[in-house]
Amino acid sequence: MSTLLSLSLALFAGLMMTRVIKRFKLPDVTAYLIAGVLVGPYFLGRLQIPGLGFGSFEHVERLGLISDAALGFIAFAIGNEFRMSQLRQTGKQATIVGIVQGIVAMAFVDIALIGLHYIIPDKLSLPAAITLGSIATATAPAATLMVVRQFKAKGKLTDILLPVVALDDAVGLATFSASFGIAMAMISGKVDLASVILTPIIEIVASLALGALMGWVLTLLERMFHSNSNRLSLIICFVLLTVALSKLEFQIGSVTLGFSSLLVCMMLGTIFCNLCPLSSDLMDRADRWTSPLYALFFVLSGAELELGVFSDLAIVGIGAVYILSRSLGKIVGAWGSTKATHCPPQVQKYLGITLLPQAGVALGMCVTAAELGADGQLVRNIVLFSVLIYELVGPMLTKWALTKAGDIQPIPPEVQNRRAAQLEQLQKPAKPTGIK
Repeated sequence: MSTLLSLSLALFAGLMMTRVIKRFKLPDVTAYLIAGVLVGPYFLGRLQIPGLGFGSFEHVERLGLISDAALGFIAFAIGNEFRMSQLRQTGKQATIVGIVQGIVAMAFVDIALIGLHYIIPDKLSLPAAITLGSIATATAPAATLMVVRQFKAKGKLTDILLPVVALDDAVGLATFSASFGIAMAMISGKVDLASVILTPIIEIVASLALGALMGWVLTLLERMFHSNSNRLSLIICFVLLTVALSKLEFQIGSVTLGFSSLLVCMMLGTIFCNLCPLSSDLMDRADRWTSPLYALFFVLSGAELELGVFSDLAIVGIGAVYILSRSLGKIVGAWGSTKATHCPPQVQKYLGITLLPQAGVALGMCVTAAELGADGQLVRNIVLFSVLIYELVGPMLTKWALTKAGDIQPIPPEVQNRRAAQLEQLQKPAKPTGIK
């Protein structure tokens, strides 16, 4: 009962917060994150009243099923951006930009943190610096997609943004596995080529293969139903099933065969949208169904933000260097690659800013980085600090960049006037209807 009360309060707080920040013209994602902080362990949760907020981070972690499901639907929706008709226009550009901006961001962070290591070697080790550099490649697709959907962004920047964000997962997996293998070799003195080379390749290929298989099966089964309600139920079933299957792991010698849930669900959406003639309408229906789930996901993400990292000045200092170097790397990498691939000027100028949000994928990498021992804990704290900053500021910057690029159009004055008139009409007191 207390869990249901906490979830209902979390969703209600998120919805009410959107009314507050609407006056500041900020995206709803920011409102959900702020609401999550307020109902989390540092504010309402501190009262330890059952059902009134989340009293501990363990309480929030027990609701990880909601976050897993939400990320699955987000990745499924991003897969819709890989329609062959769109890939013929932007596929080559998105692939080059997705790879280059990630590698440049990693290089910038590596250079900055390795330099910082030689200044304060007792605070930041070389393995931790290298691991953080690889984590810098990851971009959070959830916040970006939510901003695009809320403001109905459409244009040249949006067309390339979502495929690039999706490719970030594959680039991040490859760079993280290689860098983490090098970091482990520095600590243990042994180089495991299997973990450095084979693991990321196997994980990416296996994830894409599993997603493609599930997408093909979903398309076959969809033909058996003629009701859109039943088709929607089938899609929801398959996304949840795909998320569950992506959690499986197999050990083959020294190599661990696992899956990336984001890549698997993204491939599920890609295959389905290209094989099913009704996919566009069905995915629109799925998006409407998942709106409350997305809102709850971001509120829970806000509740998970670790404000305690501010108490350690070393973490704040290293985190600030990480954030600045990663942001510069994303912006420079996106600018250079979009210019080289002859993207429109507005894409060259603003794409890098939209790639700054960072959350789930980076935190998932931190789980693996825990094997570094004390260095792993340092990596986790720095990433938590950066996620706190990026998640609160990133959606606002994404909205600003999309607006400047012309992908978010202002509401026409006539529409604003019509809405104001309708609201005024609703607020008028009803006339008495007594019988004379």
